[in-house]
Order: sequence, then C-alpha cells, then structure tokens
Amino acid sequence: MSTLYLFATAAEPVFHIARVIEDAQADGWDVCLGLTPAAARWLAGSLDGLAVLTGHPVRWDAPLPGEPEVWPAASAVLFAPATFAAVNQWALGIADSFVVGFAAEGIGQGIPMVVMPCVSAAHARHPQFERSVETLRGAGVSVLVPDDPAVGFSWPLALSAVRERIAVG
Repeated sequence: MSTLYLFATAAEPVFHIARVIEDAQADGWDVCLGLTPAAARWLAGSLDGLAVLTGHPVRWDAPLPGEPEVWPAASAVLFAPATFAAVNQWALGIADSFVVGFAAEGIGQGIPMVVMPCVSAAHARHPQFERSVETLRGAGVSVLVPDDPAVGFSWPLALSAVRERIAVG
C-alpha cells in the first residue's frame, strides 16, 4: 500500500479533511495527516478521531531527537490547503513548521509532491506568490493554482492530481 502524507494549513477547506482522508483511503492510500500548528488548533476537537481514522498519530510538530519515526515512509505528499504564507515559506526554504520543513526536505528526496494553494485573489496577485509558485514548479512540485482563485478550492482535483503525479512518476 502506498503512503500519502496529507499536509494542511489553517484555511477553510481543512474542515473537510476527514472526508478527504476517507476518499484517499478508498483510492488505496495509507494516509498520514500533518498539520501546521494553527490548523491543529482549528481541528483540536477532531484530532483524536482523525488519528483513529488514519491509524497514525496526527503530527503538527517535528519529533524530538531520538524519538522513533511513527509514520511509514511517504510515497507522495499532498499539501492542501496551503495558505499564502505556507507556499511562500516552502519556496523560500523557511521551514518553521513540521509540514513546511518536511515538504522542503522532500524536494531533495525526490518525493512526488502536489500542492493546492488556498489563497485570496489579492494574495494570488502578490508578486512573491507568483515567484514562489514558479520556484516550486521548478523544483518538480505540481502546483495547482486556478486561473481565477475566486473559483475556489477543489479537493477532488487535488486527489486526482496526486494520482496522476504517481502514475507519471
């Protein structure tokens, strides 16, 4: 079974993460859920249930030195929803959270990665966002940015992109 690391930030689509986990599991993925600290606060009341659903502890901070690894190795990473801050931090190598740090390291490890930003139209027009998207794409990350950010975020599109990314290598 392939392992999907599902990483999420504090953006509205994170409230649908349980359904996304179920959909990914129905596709045959073993899902491990990683959150930014803010997303963990947003989902605080659901963390135990999400751990039961995935069969793995939900992580929002890096393990301490010497702690054993509790997740199987990643076959792919889906970073969604990814806020403006997370996309820019990742592209700039600012690894101040577990999920952004892992994603930054994952580029060097060659892990197939897909990111679906969830940003406002104003953030999408910020010049750093465009540079960050191009940096991530240049590093081999599949970045799903709709032509019109106001159209919205699509979990089915994100999961489909991971399947496609794995299929083409």
